[in-house]
Amino acid sequence: MKKQIVVEIVCFLFILLFTYAAVAKLLEYQKFVVQIGQSPLLTNYAGFLAWAVPAIELIIAVALVITRFRQIALYAAFTLMVLFTAYIVAILQLGKNIPCSCGGILDSMGWIEHLIFNSIYVVLGLIGILLYSNEESSQKKEKKPSMV
Repeated sequence: MKKQIVVEIVCFLFILLFTYAAVAKLLEYQKFVVQIGQSPLLTNYAGFLAWAVPAIELIIAVALVITRFRQIALYAAFTLMVLFTAYIVAILQLGKNIPCSCGGILDSMGWIEHLIFNSIYVVLGLIGILLYSNEESSQKKEKKPSMV
């Protein structure tokens, strides 16, 4: 039961983060496109990413709500956060003053703070995956009829 509560909290945190970030990016779409365009790693993909990133975030948020898709959504959330974190590491290695394109209040974070924030979500994603997988395994064992 405690595992299930932790998984629910992790899912809620991801839903909150991805919904907020996606809506903020879409509401400030032009700013988001300009910020992506200023990244030496993403310039060529700015137009595509300006729609794809918020769309993916919203799809994952919805999938986390639907129990049937929760496991794959947890993997997707974890993977997306790993990608975002890897991007931040790459930006820090470049050492250039590139604006964050995260949207909303997340925009006000520096790159180091963002790295810490994202790393926490990567860990939360991993915890969610492990606990959800353990919960699923336990439920399957309970449903099997005994051979007595």
